[in-house]
Amino acid sequence: MSRGIFISATGTDIGKTFVTALIVKKLRETGLRAGYYKPALSGATMENGKLIAGDAHYVCGISNIKEDPNSLISYIYQTAVSPHLAAKIEGNPVELDLIRKDFETAKQKFDFITVEGCGGIVCPIRMDEQVVMLTDIIIMLDMNMLMVCSSELGTINHTVLTAEYAAQKGIRIQGIIMNGFDEKSLIHNDNKKQIEYLTDIPVIACVSKDAESIEIDQDILINMYTEV
Repeated sequence: MSRGIFISATGTDIGKTFVTALIVKKLRETGLRAGYYKPALSGATMENGKLIAGDAHYVCGISNIKEDPNSLISYIYQTAVSPHLAAKIEGNPVELDLIRKDFETAKQKFDFITVEGCGGIVCPIRMDEQVVMLTDIIIMLDMNMLMVCSSELGTINHTVLTAEYAAQKGIRIQGIIMNGFDEKSLIHNDNKKQIEYLTDIPVIACVSKDAESIEIDQDILINMYTEV
């Protein structure tokens, strides 16, 4: 039996991969068989004739996962645009059946699976005769979510809107992680207070810019993962 959580964010370049890596690292350091999966990635680089899925390579490197990083992603696109557009350009549209199959394979490898989304929660994955949004994948995999948000000015608006959108889709957010947090910053601390008040969702961790670990109680983190 595996347990999982889905990591999404309030937008692109908020720090999902950075935070995901720290989460998986923490779980693995406690001896748990924890792993990583990502349905689709765009902006991969080409090295020696092979596409390198940067997010997966980063997470595996930080958390000491020995699997081939590319094997932990279903769709890898070189074009650095939204997955739906990259898929159209490269002629390789996302099929939900393959994502479901690959996720089942990941469940055989790991007891705790951290799934990283693409961009923000309102991310188009496929937009042709079939419409697939990131939320469709979260719902299909029957997962709860952790939201990564910025600590900077403007994050209250982005975080509250993301929480409201998730709620409209019936997706439960287990907790919020603030990235780039400076505990000495008046704005950052007030943002945390207002986000918790306005969303009624706990901020379970505040991660500094150059953090090498995530400060969260192990039991609290483990309890964020539900059966998948």
